[in-house]
Amino acid sequence: MADLERQRRGLSLFWRTFFLLAVLLLGSIVAWLQTLRTLEIEPRAIQTAQQIASLVNLSRAALVHSDAIARVSLLKTMSDEEGVHILPREPGDTFAPFDDDKLDRRIALELMARLGPGTVVADSVNQQPGLWVGFVIDGDNYWMLTDRARFDRTGGKTWLIWLLTAAALSLAGAALIARLINRPLKELSFAASRVREGDFAASRLDEKVVTSEIRQVNIGFNRMAQRLAKIEQDRAVMLAGISHDLRTPLARLRLETEMSVGDSNARAHMAADIEQLDAIIDKFLDYARPDRVQLSPVSLNEVIRSCIYGFKNRSDMRVRLDLEDGLWVLADDVELGRVISNLLENARRYGKTPATGVTTVDIAARAREQSVLLKVRDHGPGVDPEHLPNLTKPFFRGDAARTEATGAGLGLSIVEKTIRRMGGRFALANTSSGGLAAHIKLPRAPQFKQK
Repeated sequence: MADLERQRRGLSLFWRTFFLLAVLLLGSIVAWLQTLRTLEIEPRAIQTAQQIASLVNLSRAALVHSDAIARVSLLKTMSDEEGVHILPREPGDTFAPFDDDKLDRRIALELMARLGPGTVVADSVNQQPGLWVGFVIDGDNYWMLTDRARFDRTGGKTWLIWLLTAAALSLAGAALIARLINRPLKELSFAASRVREGDFAASRLDEKVVTSEIRQVNIGFNRMAQRLAKIEQDRAVMLAGISHDLRTPLARLRLETEMSVGDSNARAHMAADIEQLDAIIDKFLDYARPDRVQLSPVSLNEVIRSCIYGFKNRSDMRVRLDLEDGLWVLADDVELGRVISNLLENARRYGKTPATGVTTVDIAARAREQSVLLKVRDHGPGVDPEHLPNLTKPFFRGDAARTEATGAGLGLSIVEKTIRRMGGRFALANTSSGGLAAHIKLPRAPQFKQK
């Protein structure tokens, strides 16, 4: 059951919204960077080609208009201060073309167009890397060698840093947007769960939020919760009022029966019917009790033993205990006693072992880190699986194996309602070896947790 619930739960709305926004933003960043790099190629190629062509033309003019002695000094100055080397181009020189990527090829084509025929752009000459430009001066071939880093575009590391920074900011923005979008839905989900549990006071939503659509939803939900609370209150008052008003005529009927009916057998049957009606009225009153209870540390073992005391001398029922020592829960001791008594009475009526006609009830309790698990199980015929979800509904009666006319159909409803308002959980299930088992999970008293 728990695994099935986890499979159905899946991703929360926050994470779904966050992932969708993150994919959208990251995709936009990658597309923007690719577009920027594409649009950058043409202007950068022209600018780089202009700078290289200017160096070549200046070097060519300086060499043409200087004498031999000044030429040597000029070449040395260009090499030391500008990092530009002018070398003669030999016929046996080997070179690698300057075409590593699209930008390099575009620069090479632009230089050839600017410097004229015979221009060669190389990535290395005689296995010496650099930016080499071959040009002609009065029929003589020369190489101009300069540092390629002077004209390289922004490196991949810089782009990566910017990309990671933009991605981190985008993810932070996506998380903020997803939180703002999903916060009202989370509050609505929590309020709906409180309404489902009958806690109408804790289900009120903010009616002054900025967003008009959310404000209208919150107002409508609050009005609905108020109406449901009013209906629940009216129902409880009606049940309590009817039950209280029936007590007086029943008392008169009991008195008149004892005084007026001479037949002892008939008098006994009439008294039994009146007691049955009185028990049904008690069920109505229990069901109409307020949802608020005062929780305090309660010894589960003592409550169970006090509840089974009234069943010890019955010939049609046996109770077997399997309890850990020192089990303390956060509960209302009176309400918890009513829960266990209801379960025992329900088992006595409907959980008789078919072979013996005697009800055998097993009560087991175990402690967990934050809770205490209690199991009350009979060995009777069990319940039709189709009827299990309905057993805790008010006034529901199951199949003939577990139904008699002596109840109001409220026993298990009272148990479920009481456990829920004490912060616990209640579930019913058929056992594999026969019989019905009631599973109760109650919060463990903090001061009695194991160290």
